[in-house]
Amino acid sequence: MPLKNHAIQFLEEFTIKMDFWGLQIRTERTNRKNTTTLLALEFSYERVRQILKELTVEDYSEGPIPDKLYGNTPMWIFGKMIKGREVYIKIQMGHPNSKTICISFHFAEYKMTYPFKTVCI
Repeated sequence: MPLKNHAIQFLEEFTIKMDFWGLQIRTERTNRKNTTTLLALEFSYERVRQILKELTVEDYSEGPIPDKLYGNTPMWIFGKMIKGREVYIKIQMGHPNSKTICISFHFAEYKMTYPFKTVCI
């Protein structure tokens, strides 16, 4: 399956699973980038869910990437301009019959690329 179609399918399945099982936002990590960004944006859990539901294939940046740390499902990276700042978003499906996972939701630390973004001139 071409990567673009795979990314579209992932987003559709992620949204369906998130609506049914819920979402875990990783904020317990030693590095507090997610928490700091959520506070700076004044974002609630529900606002993050809304942003994730609004992701499109044009927001795709990288993936799927194997999860070697936790042995979970592959990770997908997206980016979104929010309040004038680029936000790095790394998500995965999580284990069967459990919540989807937002591993990263923080200000981008480097320039992201978007292979499927249409540039208007």
